[in-house]
Amino acid sequence: MVVCMRRPHDFLEEDLGTGDITTEALVPDLDVSAKIIAKENCIVAGMAIAAEIFTVEGLEVKILIMDGGSAKKGDVAMSIRGKAVALLRSERLALNFIMRMSGIATLTGELVSRCRKVNPKIKIAATRKTTPGLRKWEKDAVELGGGMRHREGLYDQFLIKDNHLRIVGSVSEAVTKARKHRPDLRVEVEVTNVGMAEEAAKAGTDIIMLDNMNPPMAEKAAALIRSLNPKITIEVSGGITPKNIMKYAKFADVISLGWLTHSVKAVDFSLEIL
Repeated sequence: MVVCMRRPHDFLEEDLGTGDITTEALVPDLDVSAKIIAKENCIVAGMAIAAEIFTVEGLEVKILIMDGGSAKKGDVAMSIRGKAVALLRSERLALNFIMRMSGIATLTGELVSRCRKVNPKIKIAATRKTTPGLRKWEKDAVELGGGMRHREGLYDQFLIKDNHLRIVGSVSEAVTKARKHRPDLRVEVEVTNVGMAEEAAKAGTDIIMLDNMNPPMAEKAAALIRSLNPKITIEVSGGITPKNIMKYAKFADVISLGWLTHSVKAVDFSLEIL
């Protein structure tokens, strides 16, 4: 399967339209130098994307803090040289990528660090609740923060959810059909109570997602699953936030939360012309 994806610089068209009229009216054809500065402590992400955007505009770029590196408030993360017009045309798009991706990486890093204090083997995963068109880069940012991608899309792993089960009828039948359709792929089943968790474990699924369960119910379901088949991966999802994630960290193998990509706060960066 071929997945078509726009390149970062393709988004320039959205901003430019028929042209940057302010810059065209005010700025002469001269060379300038600039720097991108972190305005708060963070894990840096989006630098390679920003560099691609600037390079397409004919600018020279030097990345001073690579993706995945740590920045403190006031650190210079990138230097840029070239035509002022090109810099001003591409400044906001590049900063938008850096700010959003650094926000995702930083939050992921914070949650991974907290959860591994009680469960050193736990994994924090992104979901498909990503910004349309930006999924690849948002999931890259999760990985830069120490998290994992989970599914890239609908094509690379089975995830049998409530609406599938309403149509198919039972967990066991759904798992059987999935195995027959693509025996090479992992099968995950979303369950919402202990009884469903037991059925999914007995059906031989690879991963069981405990969805929207409160911590006591989720812990009970996890214990039952492990007693039936300790090789099954136990994932917790649904309603997980930075405030309640620690209540699940002790007994889960994976915690997946859309919060990483749909509710994250961007990190503040600025671009200053020298």
